[in-house]
Amino acid sequence: MSVIQTALKIRSPSAFDVERIRADFPILKLTVNDKPLVYLDNAASSQMPQQVIDRLVRYQTTQHANINRAVHHLSEVATSEFEEARRKLQRFINANEEREVIFTSGTTDAINLVMHGYGRKFIGAGDEIILTTLEHHSNIVPWQMLAEEKGAKIRVVPINDAGELLIDEYEKLFNERTKFVGVMHVSNALGTINPVKEMIAFAHARGVPVLVDGAQAAPHMKVDVQDLDCDFYAFSGHKLCGPTGIGILYGRAALLENMQPFKGGGDMILSVAFEKTIYNTIPHKFEAGTPPIAAAIGLGAAVDYLSEIGMDAIAAHELALLEYATEQINSMPGVRIIGTAEHKAAVLSFAVDGVHPHDIGTLLNQEGIAVRTGHHCAQPVMQRLHVPATSRASFAFYNSMDEVDALIAGIHTVQKIFT
Repeated sequence: MSVIQTALKIRSPSAFDVERIRADFPILKLTVNDKPLVYLDNAASSQMPQQVIDRLVRYQTTQHANINRAVHHLSEVATSEFEEARRKLQRFINANEEREVIFTSGTTDAINLVMHGYGRKFIGAGDEIILTTLEHHSNIVPWQMLAEEKGAKIRVVPINDAGELLIDEYEKLFNERTKFVGVMHVSNALGTINPVKEMIAFAHARGVPVLVDGAQAAPHMKVDVQDLDCDFYAFSGHKLCGPTGIGILYGRAALLENMQPFKGGGDMILSVAFEKTIYNTIPHKFEAGTPPIAAAIGLGAAVDYLSEIGMDAIAAHELALLEYATEQINSMPGVRIIGTAEHKAAVLSFAVDGVHPHDIGTLLNQEGIAVRTGHHCAQPVMQRLHVPATSRASFAFYNSMDEVDALIAGIHTVQKIFT
């Protein structure tokens, strides 16, 4: 163990036993190209512990039925477990009420729900929507679609060369036409942690609601929607050690009650006649059709697992990984970190002189190392920083310092091949 690695390990929580945690993840035992798998693509999707896998199997083998539709035993059990998962998510983000937690198919679906349900009802011609340069495409395109439909205008908060929002410029964008703010909590491309609590307070002082894209924050830090005072908060299950096809939209109850449904169908209604349909109460008004029952219950198990470890302990371990990796890469000639914000989550985008990011990803894969290469669905960020793409290592709480060393060794190998 290096001197730096030792120093950072000392700063990590003493009770955080990464090897014990890694034993919970069967996939981490895999080899790729005859090398131990080093999975550093957690910003795209995280891995699933055995506890969540077991919960999914138990549901499918002993509890599965459709929910809210029958009086038989299995339907009642499935309904109860589905709603218990909602309450687990409520506690995980400290929502005031369980009816403020809506199951969606993911973050993108959640943002689209807000665009259709809130935006199409309350944003009109000449109104302005504030977004930021850092946004993922999923928090840009829906609002562009709305602006085109309604004749609204999108205004964009710029960033500096480190990848930090220019808050003074954010505040200057507000005027009497500002009707909505959409901002990501943590940048998926750079790792920047945005000051969303302060941004929300500024918007609220002007009567403007705020949606926070929490896809990259919820898996890595404690999220308290009441403390943030956000109006909407969206995140995905598969980045949180849960299944794919499930996500959460938190919405303030008063806002949700006044929104129109995004999708129509079964279960989102109280009564249907050809003359008139009466919609169900929240959250069911926004959950048309058979929901992803197993995925929701699996996500409930995932937040149980994360909560047992502790989100503060997870954040501390990931920060230690980030600091160690940053220090190592900064010492490598010809390697440059893209995104050097003062406050970052465990995302490390980088470029190697003379090597295309896709070649870096391919060569690292030969060493068993999984990173993401490309624009990371954040093309405005790439354009602003004048890079076509980056290589991105994104860490999770089950990654180790030794895996950071493997990444550094892999980058050295890439450099040798291209010199």
